Amino acid sequence: MSAEGYPPPSIPDSWPPGGVDAALSRLQQRYLPSLSSMDILGLLRDPALGRRGVVASFGAESAVLMHYVSSALPGISVIFLDTGMHFDETLAYRKELESRLDIDVIDVRPDTAAVAGDDPDGSLHLRDPDACCRLRKTFPLQDALVPFDAWITGRKRAQGGARAALPVIERDGARIKINPLAHWSSADIAAYFRAHDLPHHPLTQKGYPSIGCAPCTRRVRKGEDPRAGRWPQMPDKVECGIHLGPDGRIVRARNTGQ
Repeated sequence: MSAEGYPPPSIPDSWPPGGVDAALSRLQQRYLPSLSSMDILGLLRDPALGRRGVVASFGAESAVLMHYVSSALPGISVIFLDTGMHFDETLAYRKELESRLDIDVIDVRPDTAAVAGDDPDGSLHLRDPDACCRLRKTFPLQDALVPFDAWITGRKRAQGGARAALPVIERDGARIKINPLAHWSSADIAAYFRAHDLPHHPLTQKGYPSIGCAPCTRRVRKGEDPRAGRWPQMPDKVECGIHLGPDGRIVRARNTGQ
């Protein structure tokens, strides 16, 4: 079964609100005119998007996103936020997928001086998980996205919470953001893994359906939400911050020398 046959969507009943600007409206009308007629691969290939990059965590479902996108855009740049706190299994999985897929992985690391100043003993995640995510993910990603006009994520409506009404395309400041798997279910993801014989993250068979940094990820107990293992020391925290919309964007205060 080829990637062209996807998404095989288990599609929800409602369509997200239309685009809020001309660029989004054009893309919406051409590639996403209705729930039953979506050309996601055509959308990804549209040259009007400019330079596109995938942001991937190399977590539990990342292989599907990268295989699917690279089927439309061979050699696509994949931004990996190497926080310095990933599981060893994640780093090994990153190398395995890079060797198997037609992708160009860009490793993005936090500023060493900022880490030394804000988290010299590596305990910031215990004291302030949000600040740790800003230091190691949000701010490095802002810098890494500078050369790109659009970015692609693996978020899905099926993940629930704030993602339950996720659109396929959205505006993220000056960039367009694309969520090509927005309408995919867990069954769709599993079917794609099988159809393309993709390797699974080694921790998924050990009770980790959602995988982030090692200090802030635990096994999920039976009956829990798949993302319940993320940030267990901060139950109200559900996102790392890189997916805040333009109105909620965390802006870094820069040193003006004054």
